[in-house]
Amino acid sequence: MTSVLGIALLTFALSGSAVAFVPIGGGASTHVTITATALLQKVTETCRVVAEAAGHEFKPTGSSPEELVQACLGPRATGEVSGAKFHSALQDIYTQNGLVDRDFVSSAPHHFNSENFVQGRTLIMEGMAAIKANIVKENFKAARETLGRILHTLQDFYSHSNWVELGNTKPYINLIRPDLSLDNLADINTATCSDCASGTCPNTILPNILSEKKLTSGYMGIFSSDKPQGKCSHGGEADLTSTTHPRGGISKDERRSDNVALHNAAVNIATAASLELLEDLRLAAGNDDYLRMMGIARSAVVCFVIDTTGSMSEDIDAARAVVYEIIDSKKGTQDEPSEYILVPFNDPGFGPMIRTTDPDKMKSEIAKLTADGGGDTPEMCLSGLLLALTGAPSSSYIYVFTDAVAKDIYLKATVIALIRSTKSTVSFFLTTPFKRRRRFTRAANLDVYKELALASGGQAIQVSKKDLPQATGVILDTSTSALVTVIQRARNPGKQETFPFMLDESLKNITIYITGTKIAFTLTNPAGVSSSQGDTIGKLGTLQTVGNLWRIRLNADSLEGNWQLNVNSNQQYTLKVTGQSTITFIYNFVESFEGPHPGYAVLSGRPQAGQPATLMLSVLGRKGPSSMTIGDVALVTVSGPETASNSTTLDMGNGDILVTVDAIPEGEFVVTLEGTDKVSNSKFQRQSTTQMSISKVKIMAVVDSSVRPGESFRIPISVLTQGSGGKYSVNARNDRGFPMSHPDSIILTTGVYTNTSLTITPPADTPSGTDVTLTVEALSDSGVDSNYVVMRFSVLTKITDFIQPVCKLMSVLADACPQDVSQCKPFQWELAANLTDGNGTGIESVALRQGSGNITTTSLSDPFILANYTASCCSQIVEIVAVDKVGNVGKCYHSIVRSAGPPALTMSLTMWLGLLISALVTRF
Repeated sequence: MTSVLGIALLTFALSGSAVAFVPIGGGASTHVTITATALLQKVTETCRVVAEAAGHEFKPTGSSPEELVQACLGPRATGEVSGAKFHSALQDIYTQNGLVDRDFVSSAPHHFNSENFVQGRTLIMEGMAAIKANIVKENFKAARETLGRILHTLQDFYSHSNWVELGNTKPYINLIRPDLSLDNLADINTATCSDCASGTCPNTILPNILSEKKLTSGYMGIFSSDKPQGKCSHGGEADLTSTTHPRGGISKDERRSDNVALHNAAVNIATAASLELLEDLRLAAGNDDYLRMMGIARSAVVCFVIDTTGSMSEDIDAARAVVYEIIDSKKGTQDEPSEYILVPFNDPGFGPMIRTTDPDKMKSEIAKLTADGGGDTPEMCLSGLLLALTGAPSSSYIYVFTDAVAKDIYLKATVIALIRSTKSTVSFFLTTPFKRRRRFTRAANLDVYKELALASGGQAIQVSKKDLPQATGVILDTSTSALVTVIQRARNPGKQETFPFMLDESLKNITIYITGTKIAFTLTNPAGVSSSQGDTIGKLGTLQTVGNLWRIRLNADSLEGNWQLNVNSNQQYTLKVTGQSTITFIYNFVESFEGPHPGYAVLSGRPQAGQPATLMLSVLGRKGPSSMTIGDVALVTVSGPETASNSTTLDMGNGDILVTVDAIPEGEFVVTLEGTDKVSNSKFQRQSTTQMSISKVKIMAVVDSSVRPGESFRIPISVLTQGSGGKYSVNARNDRGFPMSHPDSIILTTGVYTNTSLTITPPADTPSGTDVTLTVEALSDSGVDSNYVVMRFSVLTKITDFIQPVCKLMSVLADACPQDVSQCKPFQWELAANLTDGNGTGIESVALRQGSGNITTTSLSDPFILANYTASCCSQIVEIVAVDKVGNVGKCYHSIVRSAGPPALTMSLTMWLGLLISALVTRF
């Protein structure tokens, strides 16, 4: 099914089974549309369950991400709610789904080509195990990326095999159930297709294959026309085997006049199969963690990286105070952070990283911090920041507290690579102890922090220790939902300059930040009213000054329209304007790829110099993309003389814009967007926070599977330069400190890929589900040019437990329930059962999927677990879910609804049927 990156949220009806498809290229449904349909339907179902359990209605006011997230979060989501995290999570999945057609184009198992059924299912099962282990470890990005890949493979089964031609209308459950065998597979010597000279015959499967219900798939040859005698081909121009007898192909990727019914059936079953896989993952993860994986979250993640050396006592107190204030003031509101992360660093140690969604646990952890150790001035600041960047979700806000320069300055390039990869924003709070003042305040010592802050869209705030508590108001400003940047600029050296910017009707809590010394500025609103640095409480807002920071909070009645900020200083300075609004955008730089299913792939590193840049940009608004009109999209330099690049845009529909930029600015640049909000008829301006630049170097690397603990894993790497050839150094780092080996350098020839490899070996005791972030950089010997690639993969212990838990029904006591349901309220019924995982890994959790009663169990560590369920006779259905330690899921369903026949017990996975008067043992 044709893969197109960036076909974003479709206008689906988000209720129940209502599904719609958007034809792309000749009317075919794509992997993206199928995946989006399943993801949105499953998120909607999960949100509805969570809302009902919390006692409130789930009623989205529309189909936009914001409206779905608002409804899912419920009454607590009373403020501005952004759908950006949800949309970004979906894009992670769509992107990896599409990359299967580039990175594994000739891999038969990834597409169920060439009758690779066992191998294809193995990919799905290993992927599902990795996702479940990742979720347990809260490695949600790794889980999403794997999910995108295995959904592609699963969906291809229905397009590339003869499952539809065999008359099947439901998914092949065996593909996601390793305890069930793959039956009736055509062997290598069995002919399966008749010849089709035209290549467009409606059904070429041989009659005996159909009658015997033999399963086959088309052979695909990108480089060779060879295939076993009598076998079906995939078909299409890229398949060389389609010209070998028997000619033609059975692929249902595209909808053509000769295969409309088969294509539509394949799409429908592939969608249903995707829903089944997602349901298995939801049951294993639980509703809350499933929604976290999907980016349904209240607000930003707040991450603190704190120096704990001996002179940092006052700084730790200030950080602790602001954490307490965030928790106490925002708990229970829409602005409550969705997660807290704490990374301490000292010298020579740093970490561990502490992650929690529990505000009280965060209070407890930061209360434990004490100032001790250190000694020499430089500390391991960048090591702590690197740990935060790899552990925190993308687009996090990271706050670094230190009073010392970085000892590990060699990590700077890796930190910048991860800032660009994660699009996280890093701000530094830099204080100066008296004994270090002379050396620390030298500009050279601070440059690395200023550079990293500017690269991420953050700020480097220099302040005395006694004034630090006043500066931490920035953290309160940014630890909020729906935060957007209107404009950010930097000048070094400073000069007098006027910066125009536009405020729109949707913006709330607008704040202007200026950092620098010896600054004069004047702010002017659209009506010509002005305020300057001397106006603490001016006509336009309230001014606070601390250290090198000027913070202006505009009045709530600020006029929309064109504003100006005139800054006059001969010293280095930065300025930034932010606010809260649901109008925002997300973007990725992409490159096109060819092949049987061409599309666009997200760049891991910097865009290529000497050629147009392409980015996929998705616009989000209060009522979805249909409520927005897109104007100019440009790449704009942040520092130095301001130049903007011209671009052409192609509307991909539903708010997605394919942007092509012919001339890319020199140096660091950001993405800017202007448009009109149709809801308010107000023009808006937005800017990305993360700076980017171009490179003549390109690095390609793909991780094609999970990694086993204790086993060496080889990753092929290809490097190319369009600049000067010669010697390039190769630097690689992983966030887990796993042993690696790779060449220190390679020799590049201009315009030619040079192949090398890296080997990484996770220790044998690495926990299953551990994710690894690996950054590889190639740097020219002159130091003039470089590029990087960031890879993420999982360490997964080999799974040997594929069996679901087992249940023995002990008793059902429902005789007291009246036949007239209207009289049910005073009465209760009970159910008791024994649960066991046999010789498996053991049961990890037992929970209710349906039923409003209470369930209790004996210790889950017992070999046999007694489960007791008690409910009102008004709640007549119960469904119990049992999950073992590797994520095998079992469900059982029982109803006491009176019927004409005898009462029945239904087990949804194994057709558990029987009379309730007998003790029945069955699988969940």
